[in-house]
Amino acid sequence: MANITTPEFRVSFPNVFKPGKSMEEGKEGKYNVTMLFDKDTDISALKAAAADACIAKWGDKSKWPKNLRTPFRDQGEKDFDGYVEGAFFVNATSGNRPGLVDKKLNPIIDPSDFYPGCYARASINAFAYDKAGNKGVAFGLNHIQKLRDGDPLGSFTRPEDVFAPIADGDGSKDEGDDPFN
Repeated sequence: MANITTPEFRVSFPNVFKPGKSMEEGKEGKYNVTMLFDKDTDISALKAAAADACIAKWGDKSKWPKNLRTPFRDQGEKDFDGYVEGAFFVNATSGNRPGLVDKKLNPIIDPSDFYPGCYARASINAFAYDKAGNKGVAFGLNHIQKLRDGDPLGSFTRPEDVFAPIADGDGSKDEGDDPFN
């Protein structure tokens, strides 16, 4: 189960500061990120890692389960902001909080600095599973490096994108400026 570094992706639905909500009642949520890859991104290393995980679990391709669940999904399946038909998205999860750093390797501790729409790369590992009748390949999430900012997706906004600096004073108004007094 070798770690690989992904190509650059756009971040969607990050749960990296606290676990996301579990889909199964009574189970703890996981840390995760959805990685949106552009149509022209070379994800052959991810596909090779997924194939290696299948070979390690089931042997050569002829022995792989029918209806194998794949981690590579078309963004066109979803009707979410920033998703493009024909481009792939991949989810990566972890029971442990992933390491999160900026491009200079400084830890990111403020959740507003890592948001849906920024760009990153991740250290992930592929694994095959056979659980409760479901057989497939998924990716474990190890660490994430934010590479650059991007336009926020969905309703997410950053305060520095909403407010302008105040030049003079503290921004408070005199009571005489309030027409309702």
